[in-house]
Amino acid sequence: MTPYELIRAKRDGAALPLEALRGFVAAYGRGEIPDYQMAALCMAVFFRGLEPAEMRTWTEAMLRSGTKLRRRNPGPRRVDKHSTGGVGDKVSICLAPLVASCGLVVPMVAGRGLGHTGGTLDKLSAIPGFRTDLSLTEAERVLDELGVCMLGQTAEIAPADRRLYALRDVTATVDSIPLIASSILSKKLSENLDGLVLDVKVGSGAFMRGRDEAQQLARTLVDLAWAMGCPAVAWLTAMDVPLGRAVGNASELLEAVDVLRGGGPDDVRTLTLRLGAEMLVLGRQAASVPEAERRLAGAIADGSGLERFRAMVRAQGGDPEVLESPVALLGPLETREVRAAKAGVLAAVDTLAVGLAAVVLGAGRVRSEDRIDPGVGFTLRRRPGERVEQGEPLVSVHHRPGTDVRDVCDRLAAAFLVADRPEPTLPLLVDRLEVRPS
Repeated sequence: MTPYELIRAKRDGAALPLEALRGFVAAYGRGEIPDYQMAALCMAVFFRGLEPAEMRTWTEAMLRSGTKLRRRNPGPRRVDKHSTGGVGDKVSICLAPLVASCGLVVPMVAGRGLGHTGGTLDKLSAIPGFRTDLSLTEAERVLDELGVCMLGQTAEIAPADRRLYALRDVTATVDSIPLIASSILSKKLSENLDGLVLDVKVGSGAFMRGRDEAQQLARTLVDLAWAMGCPAVAWLTAMDVPLGRAVGNASELLEAVDVLRGGGPDDVRTLTLRLGAEMLVLGRQAASVPEAERRLAGAIADGSGLERFRAMVRAQGGDPEVLESPVALLGPLETREVRAAKAGVLAAVDTLAVGLAAVVLGAGRVRSEDRIDPGVGFTLRRRPGERVEQGEPLVSVHHRPGTDVRDVCDRLAAAFLVADRPEPTLPLLVDRLEVRPS
């Protein structure tokens, strides 16, 4: 089947021959299929979808375009976590070393922020010298030593996906559930996993703003992972308010470290313990979620989770001592308060607007090549349901001296709704999905 015939078949809703589809994706990864033909197929998939067997074939072809991480055999079980992203989501930073300190190997391939969402790699890159561009050989060495490594996608990891993601970004085909699921899993399965926990965000600051579409993505991811031999569990979690109090790369890093020290915001700690517990159960390091949460809490209390994070920072070229000096990470900043125009209750937060305001401030990027300022960001002073008096601060804006932040403050003032009563909000942990294939 020629590329033209394959594109036409999907456009018309016909079933695709799996070998032809596999060959098409593999050839694209090798540079033998032009972008315009892959863009046409992606648009056909956007409207027609992929059948389960087609999606599995597509994902396998992208996975096989690169190399998997080596693993010792026998060795500890490997389990990872993936979040679909949001505003203030710094959970991976404290989760990965904490779970590793409890006996699993966590080979986390993470991403950078794009649009209104923050990226784990951007937060870690706030640490001077910290390398996220490790080769697979370097990553394997860190994993053998510490059981945890956090790196970005390289040319060795699913290169067909790396090329395809950039193409989808400019052809309005990013928000296709089959293409999202295959992109996520082609990278995650390159880690040679025994299990995967998925955190699918839902709410005003998530890519999937509605519960139905978030559930559809979660079910697709779980079913596809199981079909490809990787046990998986998914949680739908709330992103209708920023997670934690800090929004901004270095400040979110410090907030994650606070969790490892036994502090941090309640929602960040709760989500870290629940997702980490699911990882320990999948990795057979605990028989139940409550037992696993107790183990993780113990690793926070005795400092082993924090020590594992510091060791990872050191192994990946960073200086862990800088974590003790926030000024060294943040740099010189001034603060401007966004205050409540009237008394009442903070009823709701437009989390998408908060994320976009962070981009305008310089804490995020619109294009993948944009540079970010790791030190700037926000601190949330009130959360939905809390009482606020007129003139009291809703959010603090931390900016470089001399920067005009009037537009940022105006955006934030519009994003925080003060009313007589709070609006209904999602619980932090919305729903759990574990769909085992029959």
